[in-house]
Amino acid sequence: MKNSIRTQLSIMMFLEFFVWGAWFVTLGTYLQTLNFDGVDIGAAYSTMPWGAIIAPFFVGMVADRFFSAQKVMGFLHLAGGVVLFYATKVTTPLAFFVVLLIYALCYNPTLALVNAISFNQMQSTEKEFPLIRVFGTLGWIVAGILVGYLKINGEGVEPTRYPLMIAAGASIILGVYSFFLPKTPPKDLGRKVTIRDILGLDALKLLKDRSYAIFIISSLLICTPLAFYYNFTNLFLNEQGIANAAGKMTLGQGSEVFFMVVMPFFFARLGVKKMLLVGMAAWAGRYVLFAFGNPTDLVFMYYIGILLHGICYDFFFVTGQLYVDKKAPEGIRASAQGFIALVTYGVGLLIGAWIAGPVVKYFQIMQGNEIVGHNWQIIWIIPAVMASVVMLIFGFLFRENRTDKA
Repeated sequence: MKNSIRTQLSIMMFLEFFVWGAWFVTLGTYLQTLNFDGVDIGAAYSTMPWGAIIAPFFVGMVADRFFSAQKVMGFLHLAGGVVLFYATKVTTPLAFFVVLLIYALCYNPTLALVNAISFNQMQSTEKEFPLIRVFGTLGWIVAGILVGYLKINGEGVEPTRYPLMIAAGASIILGVYSFFLPKTPPKDLGRKVTIRDILGLDALKLLKDRSYAIFIISSLLICTPLAFYYNFTNLFLNEQGIANAAGKMTLGQGSEVFFMVVMPFFFARLGVKKMLLVGMAAWAGRYVLFAFGNPTDLVFMYYIGILLHGICYDFFFVTGQLYVDKKAPEGIRASAQGFIALVTYGVGLLIGAWIAGPVVKYFQIMQGNEIVGHNWQIIWIIPAVMASVVMLIFGFLFRENRTDKA
C-alpha cells in the first residue's frame, strides 16, 4: 500500500471514531442537565444498538450493491452532522430519542464502510489493517481528552451540548473528506442479496455445537450489564466530583491498545475459555470497584475500574471474534462474524439499555422535581452480580476442545 493511501485511511479512521467518542461518552451527563431520568438516558443510548441491528440491511441491500462506499460514507456523515446539530436544540425525551435514532441510522453503516474502504486498498489485511485501525482508537482518545479539558467561560463542557456540536462539526468534515478517499466500487453489483445473507443466518448451523451455543448465549447475556458502563459511567464520575471525567475515561482506550499488543502472550498460555472468563471477571470486578470506591481516599479504585477496559474488551470481544473465526468454516466465516456482532453490539446492548435505564431511575435521588444524585453503590452492584452469574454459567457449561486451545 502506498504511504499516501495509508495516510488517507489513517485520517479517515481517526475522524470516524473521533466523531463517536466526542458525543457518546458524555451524553448521559448532558441529558441529566435537561432533567432526563435514567429511563430517558437509557432510551437515548439504545439508539446505537438499534442502529447496529438495522445498519447491516442498509449496507447489504443498498451500499454494497449500487454505490461506491466512499460516496455513501460521505453522504451519511454529512447528513449525520446536520442531525447532530439539530439534536443540540431538542430538549424533550421522545423528540431526542427520535432525532438520535435518525443519527444512529446514519452513523452505524459507516463503521462497516470504513472497513470496506480500507480492505479494498490492502494486499494483506491481517498485517496492514491493525496499523490503520489503531488510529480509530487514537481518535476516540483525542476526542475524550478534548471534551474533558475544554472549558467555555471557565466551565467544563461535559454537561453541555458542546460535545454534540464538536461531533457534528467533525462529522461534516469527514463527510467532505470521504469524497476524496480511494474509490471503492460496489462489490455486490448484480448479485441478489437476501436477508439471510445480511443477518448472517447461515452461521446458525454452528449452534449445533453445544459449546458454541453456550458461547453465543453468554455473549448475549454479558452485553446486558455492559450497558451500565457505556451509558452511565461519565454521569457517575461527574456526580462523584471527578474532574475531567471524559479525559480520564480515555485511560480505558489506552489500556485497550496495550492489551491488544500483549494478547498473543496470554492467548498462548490461557486458551479461549480462560481468556473469555478473565474478560467476564474483569467486567464484574470493574463494577465492584465503582461500587466501593470513593472520590477521596479510594479514588484509585475508580481508575483501576477504568483501566480494566482493556481486559474487558480485548479478552472478551476480540477473543470471541477469534474463536468464531476458527470455529466457522471458511464459506460462512463472514456470516458468523456478522451474527456475533448483531448478537452483542445490537441485541445485547439494546436489552442492556432497557434494563440499565430503569435501574438508574429507580435509585435516583430527587429534590423537588430535580434529580440531584443517585445511589451509585447499589446501581453498580446490580451489573456486577449479573456479570458474575453469566461468568459462572459460562465456566460450568462451556467446553474447550483441543482445536479451540490450538
